[in-house]
Amino acid sequence: MLVAVSDLFFTVKILDAAKRSHMQAEMVKTTEELVEKAKSGPALIIFDLNFEAMEPVKMIADLKKQTETKDTGIIAFVSHVQADLKREANDAGCDMVLARSAFSQNLDQILRRYSGVV
Repeated sequence: MLVAVSDLFFTVKILDAAKRSHMQAEMVKTTEELVEKAKSGPALIIFDLNFEAMEPVKMIADLKKQTETKDTGIIAFVSHVQADLKREANDAGCDMVLARSAFSQNLDQILRRYSGVV
């Protein structure tokens, strides 16, 4: 799993949930790093839609156009008041866009779905 998140709170939360789900999480901080590592076919990519340096909406659209990554699951989270950004991510091909609180609350269940751990 690749994780494009700048918020330290969510980084720790995702890493802890990944351990519980027996998934390996790799943090990426640049678009170049994300593109390169995504070629290896991770089960999941998580985006913080507010990580502006990563250009998440553009990256989601680009990843969904690439043969190697078009089937990779992409989940994103955003503040519940940013409905326009949520819609943009959905239009770009994001598989699931959640409010920050819903993402946080359902993280273990989401990761179990992608890890194959019941």
